Parts: sequence; structure tokens; C-alpha cells
Amino acid sequence: MSFDDIIDRRNTHSSKWDAMEKLYGVSPETGIAMWVADMDFKPPQCVIDRLNRMTDHGVFGYYADDKSYKDAICGWMLRRHSWKIDPDSIFTTHGLVNGTGLCLQAFTQPGDAIVLFTPAYHAFARVINAAGRTVTECVMANDNGHYTLDFDAYEAVLTGRETMLIFCSPHNPGGRVWSQSELQQVADFCVKHDLILVSDEIHHDLVFAGHKHIPMTNAAPEILDRLVMITAPSKTFNIAGLHTGNVIIEDMVLRQKFAGTMGAFGISGNNAGLLAAEAAYSGGDAWVDELVAYLTENKRIFDEGINAIPGLQSMQLEATYLAWVDFSGTGMAREEFTTRVQDVAKIAANHGPTFGAGGDNFMRFNLGCPRSVVQDAVARMQAAFGDLQ
Repeated sequence: MSFDDIIDRRNTHSSKWDAMEKLYGVSPETGIAMWVADMDFKPPQCVIDRLNRMTDHGVFGYYADDKSYKDAICGWMLRRHSWKIDPDSIFTTHGLVNGTGLCLQAFTQPGDAIVLFTPAYHAFARVINAAGRTVTECVMANDNGHYTLDFDAYEAVLTGRETMLIFCSPHNPGGRVWSQSELQQVADFCVKHDLILVSDEIHHDLVFAGHKHIPMTNAAPEILDRLVMITAPSKTFNIAGLHTGNVIIEDMVLRQKFAGTMGAFGISGNNAGLLAAEAAYSGGDAWVDELVAYLTENKRIFDEGINAIPGLQSMQLEATYLAWVDFSGTGMAREEFTTRVQDVAKIAANHGPTFGAGGDNFMRFNLGCPRSVVQDAVARMQAAFGDLQ
């Protein structure tokens, strides 16, 4: 399989393609889906082969004996991230949004406030509010297209009801790979304010040259008594629809609390997701290396094309395949530039305000697609904003 292959996902119950007309008014017949964070690529062949063996067997019973599955996760994290994991610390959830919701239930109470460094992945605020908690937005500083954390400013924002911080590392939607110093500051902030730290590291395998992801557990091992790591094979290998994520907890007290919540909700993994994850983590190294190289060129083409439009700035991605484009330099109201993207360029992209404070003048574009689609998207955007040239 080549990443250049066009795979028609229309009318396949694809959220990305089959829901975009209802949500964005962009027809899948003439438009481009660049919103949902899944890629338009097939996963590694080892994943397809393993799922084919499952369907060939033809019996889809309950999954048991997860030793090889957990060993595959541990092996991947050790060789790719120098992160040594105790297999007993791994809990399997139905993806990381589900895992986040379970963390809220296990470690916080209704009425608690949860800290987000915004703009931040939109599903976090959704599950926080649905759980009867509130969001405390700590807005990141935008230093010429580069997000930074301003802890002095955040001190004034806290209400005293905060019990948890949910942290994106690497960051979604800004694509930052945080430094050791920044991670240590996050850890210190959590200690100072007695916060459970949930570190969402789902994009940690998709890091570009010149940057290196540091797992929070390695960056600040002194906070293991308040640290919850969440990871998944979903973004790395494009198997998000199999809804398999991992909550990894080293501290025994936190682990027991989380286990109790898992038991109360009757959570267990699904057969296909666990088998696919094991195959991916066991045999997907070369595929991921090729993917990152491909995405590197996609982002170069996108950034050069978008940044050539006066008033638009695409943040320089350090990780992820999600471009975060700032339209503030156009002087346009949000409704105008959104209309140009959707109605003129016919591109469905995420609206910035859904990511919280600091996102008003932005839109998020998914570059996990064949290069010809990225090139088409750039041409459409240049035409839609052609009067600014």
C-alpha cells in the first residue's frame, strides 16, 4: 500500500466523510474532509492480516489472556520512548475519551473544576461538562505561532475547586512537543495545587525530526502518586474506530481507585481492537517511520501554501498531523473566513472555538491524507482567499 492511494471512504459509515455535510455544509461529492482526527490511510499490513485471521476463524467470542497484548505495548514504549512499563499498570478502555471520562469518575467529584491549557482537544471539555464538572481554562500564550505556558498567569485563574489537570503531550491542536523544562513546570504546578495529572500522550509516536517526545513519567518521576498516563494505538496506526486505549497508572492507590471505577462500569476490551493493537505494536515500526516521513512532506506543502496567503499562518507542527491555522491576520470576522473555507474552498475543517479560549481565530486541518488531497486543499484555499494576494 502507498500513502498516495486514494481510498474512497464515502458511504462507509465514516464520521469524517459521511457526517461532514450535516455538520459543515460541505458535500462529500465535491468537498474535502479535513476535520475528524483519523487518517485516510490503511493501517500497517500486519494489522490487516491479524484481523483477517480473526474473521477467517469466524467466532467472535470474549477476549482473554492479555499477556501478549500487554507485552506488545510494553515493548513498543520501551524501544520507541525509553519508557519502562509494568504490565499490571495497564488498563484497557474504549479509546482515550472513554479513558478520560473514567479518570474523571475515579479521581474527581461533581462540582470539581478541571484545568485545561487551552486551546485544547475539544472532547475534553465535552466529557468534563457531561460529568458535572467544570472547566478552568488556562490560555496558552501564542508567541509568533508557538504556544508557551504562562504559569504566573494561571495562578490568578484558579478558583480553588481544581482537582485535576488534563494535559496534551504532544499538544493538540497546536502540535507542540514539550521540553523537559516545560514538563517539569507542569508537574510542579500540579504538586503546588494538589492536582491529579492526566497526561494524554496519544500523538507521541507522530513527532517530526528535530523534536523528541518525553513521557511525563520519565520527565517527572517524582509525581507518580498523582500521575495517570493515557495512550492508544489509534492515532499512530489509524485504528481509532476500534476504540482501544490504555490508561497506565503506576501508583497503587490510584490504580485501585481506577480499577474500582472500571469494575463499576463493566468496562472490558473488544476482541478486534486488542488483536489489532497487539499486531501494530509488534510489527508496525517501519510503517510508522514511513508515515512520519510522509506527513513531514505533507505539512511542508501545506504550510508553504497556507503561509503564502496574506493574513494566514499555519503553526509550525512539531508533532501530530493536525495543522492549526490562524486567520487573525486577515482582519476578517470568524464567520467570514469560515464561510470562505467551507462554502468557497469546500473544505470541512474543525472550528477553533470548539477547542476553548484562544481558539476563536483558528481552524484545524487534518493532513493525514494522500498528498494530492493536501495539494488540492492548498489550491482551494489560495483561490478562496485569492483577493488577499
